[in-house]
Amino acid sequence: SGSLTTHVLNTATGLPAAGLAVHLARLQEPGTRWTELAQRWTDEDGRCLPLLAPGQAKAGTYKLHFDTAAYWQGLGHTSFYPFVEVVFTITDPSKKLHIPLLISPFSYTTYRGS
Repeated sequence: SGSLTTHVLNTATGLPAAGLAVHLARLQEPGTRWTELAQRWTDEDGRCLPLLAPGQAKAGTYKLHFDTAAYWQGLGHTSFYPFVEVVFTITDPSKKLHIPLLISPFSYTTYRGS
């Protein structure tokens, strides 16, 4: 059954982004209130434990919040983006969902991975 994973790559160095905080929240519909479901930190490979374990996913709107400012400060840099939020919809909770994030101090990119 489905799960949700992510990983973060520092494209300025070409290395995984270790020690970056990641929060997962679900939109309470109808409305605009978000409920936090999980918080993780990336490991030395830029990955963390699944944010939704197999069987935990439900159809709905979610967001991943990446604390990029603290990560860049820890490396002695400033960044233009204090955080990155990726909002997405789970339509089929039985599918595995992987959302990578590529970051530099002045840009970011994300995509639906496999």
